[in-house]
Amino acid sequence: MTTVIDGRKISAEIKAEVAAGVEKLKAESGITPGLAVIIVGEDPGSTIYVRNKEKACAETGIYSEKHELPADVSEEELLSLVYRLNDDPKIHGLLVQLPLPKHIDEDKVIDAIEVKKDVDGFTPVNVGNMLIGKECFLPCTPHGIIVLLQRSGVEIAGKDAVIVGRSNIVGKPAAVLLLQNNATVTICHSKTKDLAAHTGRADILVVGIGQPKMITADMVKAGAAIVDAGINRNEEGKVVGDVDYDGVFDKVGAITPVPGGVGLMTVAMLMFNTLEAAKRAAV
Repeated sequence: MTTVIDGRKISAEIKAEVAAGVEKLKAESGITPGLAVIIVGEDPGSTIYVRNKEKACAETGIYSEKHELPADVSEEELLSLVYRLNDDPKIHGLLVQLPLPKHIDEDKVIDAIEVKKDVDGFTPVNVGNMLIGKECFLPCTPHGIIVLLQRSGVEIAGKDAVIVGRSNIVGKPAAVLLLQNNATVTICHSKTKDLAAHTGRADILVVGIGQPKMITADMVKAGAAIVDAGINRNEEGKVVGDVDYDGVFDKVGAITPVPGGVGLMTVAMLMFNTLEAAKRAAV
């Protein structure tokens, strides 16, 4: 029988744990964790994500700031705001919502974020520390994927894990975290030959490529655990993943739904990281 990996339930558990941690930190040190989000322009997807982050902050007791800048803001003005928030003691976590307009250098903006406030885990220092297994802020989506698997009882150690997609936000860091949890990892991408040969042997298949329903039943192993990190809209405007959920459901052992899976964990792990940042500031 196929297990639905319930992102709603597990993300709610994480947020409840964070809320308890926030209350404890406030009682012990008087510090309220603070998260600042900068959003440039009016990208619909980014707007939804930021709204979800604000809601999660309210649910967990985290102080929240949203800084909305016009799409034509200069790189200099954006960097100036980042530097100001770096120096603001009320703010323990800082993120700049991506993507940014083409005239702004995303790498320069990410590099400007103070490492101790980089709760997205995107700065080179945090990425490097993750790669070598040192303490750092783990990127929220890949970390959420690992937690989903662990709390759903999916064994990672010794398993063949295949990742479809090599983005800096999902694919590459997910590979590192699965490797650190003792999986044997293969990364597939647009140049991979015979993709189905790789996905078809995966005990754990993580997909994040942005192509609706690309992974079909003939491409997956019976009993595999499928993590779908894709978010797409089909022709009817319905949100669907990168995996043909209905088509593979009866064949696999466990699967995350879209929506109701990975996306919710991304926000929950952001709350987790913000609390951790505040704890470190309190020491």
